[in-house]
Amino acid sequence: MTAAPVFQLSADRSELTLNWPDRSPSTYHAIWLRDHGQDTASRDPANGQKLLTATDIDPDTRIDSARVTRDRLSLTFEGGVSTWIDLQWLQRLSTDPRAEPPLIPDGRYTWGSALDPEEVIASYPDIRDNPGSLAKWLAWVDTLGFARLRQVPATPDALFEVIDLFGFVRETNYGRLFEVRSEPEPTNLAYTRVGLDPHTDNPYRDPTPTLQILHCLENTTSGGESCVVDGFRLAEILQRESPYHFSLLSRYPVTFRYHGDGKSDLNAVRPMLEMGPDGSLQQVRINNRAFHALSGIPFAQVTDFYAAYRHLVEISRRSDVSVSFRMQSGDLFIVDNTRVLHGRKGFTEQGRRWFQGAYADIDGLRSTLRVLRGGSAE
Repeated sequence: MTAAPVFQLSADRSELTLNWPDRSPSTYHAIWLRDHGQDTASRDPANGQKLLTATDIDPDTRIDSARVTRDRLSLTFEGGVSTWIDLQWLQRLSTDPRAEPPLIPDGRYTWGSALDPEEVIASYPDIRDNPGSLAKWLAWVDTLGFARLRQVPATPDALFEVIDLFGFVRETNYGRLFEVRSEPEPTNLAYTRVGLDPHTDNPYRDPTPTLQILHCLENTTSGGESCVVDGFRLAEILQRESPYHFSLLSRYPVTFRYHGDGKSDLNAVRPMLEMGPDGSLQQVRINNRAFHALSGIPFAQVTDFYAAYRHLVEISRRSDVSVSFRMQSGDLFIVDNTRVLHGRKGFTEQGRRWFQGAYADIDGLRSTLRVLRGGSAE
């Protein structure tokens, strides 16, 4: 921050407004500021965890005095309790109360076919040995929902070495690791040679695995190109072209189910476009193979719901939303499975196409990314 913000208190001292030098003002409730104090009596200095509980704070908290320096806001509340809060931390949390909440969560960037898959690719030895390169690669996953790797050893289980760089394997009924190759009696269409429409995996789980990693050990077939589609971009387009269709897919849930292996019967009832309490898009679920039934949709809107569903799938098949690439031995790609759809073209019987896959969770990836970036002022 180059200049300290100017503050003003409301008449009853229950609110404080910071007039930032380079952005819109932000207003904070006194009780919120008290709860987020960063002094050693409010937070453990060793780990940053809050020491205050809800009952420690007066529900009628008022600010007695305030002072702004270049890097912190110092506060004294009625009753004599004092604290301080880092200004950069406050600015990161500032919002304009008059603004409409964005559809896409802050920090995420939607994309279409203009995204060059060669520009989001790194080498495994580099991210393994260079924390800066690892942070850059993880940031692609965090902001775009997609990234690629080359020079991963083309040996079984090597993808675990990649996952170990940022988190932990999410084990499912498919095991810690699953083989993606054609099988004589497949329990899933992924284990055949047919093409697969762009889709998200495991929508029948609660919670859904948030990261999927696919590693190519061998690919000597014709065809079988991989593709990825930004589901958040699909939602943006759908909302623009038909707000009504968007509202149907975000309001009414679908039952997704899997029971194809004789050992599992998994189902989850969730909307295809799941919104958060703040009105931002949280998760996209598109998987025709797992679409089991509609749930709770008024009879009069069933036909409209299917029109909305068809509209969304048609958007996902447009050439301007899809990014395609061919996986070679030693290549790997990762997607945020709550956001990015993946698919493939069909491939021939000549040659061999052998991938290994695993799931992980994005909270571990984001934790590692924050640590690599030096954490936060909190």
